[in-house]
Amino acid sequence: MRKFLLLTIGIFLFNYGFSQNVDDVVKNAWFIPNGTARSTSVGGAIGALGGDITATYVNPAGLGFYKTREVVLSPAVLFNNNKSDYRGTSAGNAKKSGFQLGTTGVVFGGKVNYDPNKTSAFSISVNQLASYNNKIHYNGTNDYSSYSEQYLEQLIADNADINKASNDYPFGASLAFFSYLIDSLSGPGGELKGYRSLVPVSTGTVQQYDETDGGGLYEVSFGFASNSKDKLLLGGSINIPLSFYTQDITYMETDVVPNVNNNFNYSAFTQNHKLNGAGINGRFGIIYRPQPSLRLGFAFHTPSFVSYTDKLSAEITTDTEGYHGVQTSKSSDFSNAVHEAHYNEITPYKLVASAAWVFQEVENVKLQKGFISADIEYVNHRGSRFLQQTGNDGGNPETDNYYESLNDVIKSYYQGAFNFRLGGEVKFSPFAVRLGAAYYGSPYDDKNLKANQILVAGGFGYRNHGMFIDLTLAQTFNKDVSFPYRLSDKANTFATLNNQRMNILLTVGFKF
Repeated sequence: MRKFLLLTIGIFLFNYGFSQNVDDVVKNAWFIPNGTARSTSVGGAIGALGGDITATYVNPAGLGFYKTREVVLSPAVLFNNNKSDYRGTSAGNAKKSGFQLGTTGVVFGGKVNYDPNKTSAFSISVNQLASYNNKIHYNGTNDYSSYSEQYLEQLIADNADINKASNDYPFGASLAFFSYLIDSLSGPGGELKGYRSLVPVSTGTVQQYDETDGGGLYEVSFGFASNSKDKLLLGGSINIPLSFYTQDITYMETDVVPNVNNNFNYSAFTQNHKLNGAGINGRFGIIYRPQPSLRLGFAFHTPSFVSYTDKLSAEITTDTEGYHGVQTSKSSDFSNAVHEAHYNEITPYKLVASAAWVFQEVENVKLQKGFISADIEYVNHRGSRFLQQTGNDGGNPETDNYYESLNDVIKSYYQGAFNFRLGGEVKFSPFAVRLGAAYYGSPYDDKNLKANQILVAGGFGYRNHGMFIDLTLAQTFNKDVSFPYRLSDKANTFATLNNQRMNILLTVGFKF
């Protein structure tokens, strides 16, 4: 069933140029979020701890511990390195680094005039939750399948004649057809008998995949929390996610046999993808202190509703040697190509349960000796959904079928996952030393797709006279997979990716 749905999606994708697919789910929901240097250094485990502006993005009730006003700035630098293995060939040193912005903003905390036992806090902040800056490279020899076969599947499933093959798939089979990657077969009377790929799969090709990504997922947040006698804290936030994503892909297949008469030397597919989106979500949380040193928290993150503008272009160049030489076909050559699409996404909801123990818990935080804190988070990855926007191809049955099929694949392809965060701090006033770690479980239902993310972090801080400086070094180890193409009649080949990210964060803040 999944193979059929993937094929249905592929036909529509290549026909209309919509570039959202099942892989976009992890881009928008499976990441270790950024924060302040302090929150990152303890693995992000601040759901019950609070007292940090990043609580807005984990459990907004934690803002209730603020009783003064504070401004925070958190610049960061990311160093990115990828290693891969594709069909037994290892590759490394695919690197891309860049600037990041951790949680930055202002918090206003103070007493409630009508009740001396209550305080409240309000925050305005921005945070780069995820960085899309990345570079992926892998290559290997394949005598089992070719990316050209996806275009054959498309034409066969659609029972396409020559006119359809030439015009109806400006982002897929039509590009392959005009570049002679895919050629027609004629019967005895000259009638169309079918199609064939010119790629010599049986003797093998060298396949090479290169992808460069840029941009990030940002969120502007407005948080509010109330504190009743430092016993019960309630909070919520309204958040505006802003997604900026660019992707450039180059995929090549090159003949491994030095035969200039087999009508194939190489084929190269390139795709340029630009995606911008904006949306809204909410977070709501509670923290309860059954005794002064113990803090228990729970938070619910609503799904984000995000509207996207998606721009796409593609081309294929094929060298058929003496058959038709070098031919190039571009999506821009087709008057029916939809290079800009509009759609919506509903991201997964999250549940966060937290606990923290503060050593020598007193109102004067300078006298506290430290803490240990932990979060358990559940993310419903299979709950992601893509929807068409009203007024953009609304009511088109093919569009409805596409999104229905895509969402069915998402439900079968992904699973709910648990994430774990743990961290602690020891104070030597006015200094503090921190350590933390986090584990993010695989979102994939298929156990053969080995994936996880691990964060190890450490840092120190200085707080005195209303000023604080925190510095953190965080190392992330990510295991994931990458599919250069997908087929419905064969097992899909994929690369295993091992990504390491080193993040250096600095947070500077002032109370006023």
